[in-house]
Amino acid sequence: MLTIDDCIALSDLTEEEIDAIAEHEHLPEILAVELGCCLAHDAEGIRRIARIIRDDIERARSHGQAVHVRELTVVLDGFVHQHPAL
Repeated sequence: MLTIDDCIALSDLTEEEIDAIAEHEHLPEILAVELGCCLAHDAEGIRRIARIIRDDIERARSHGQAVHVRELTVVLDGFVHQHPAL
């Protein structure tokens, strides 16, 4: 049987990237893993994930959640580092 950690590892995304997708799309973590896995294997999907994380940053900023903004900025920086064509 696969655990959630196994599924995340198979998605080619980090847990934090999955969490950002779940937050943005209002999905349970396992569904965010499935969506993220599909997006992570397509050039347009990669751009969509970056937009999702940026949207989450803006939402956190607009709600005065400075700590969450910093956390998500680290996630976005790591994602962009992994996908320099963005």
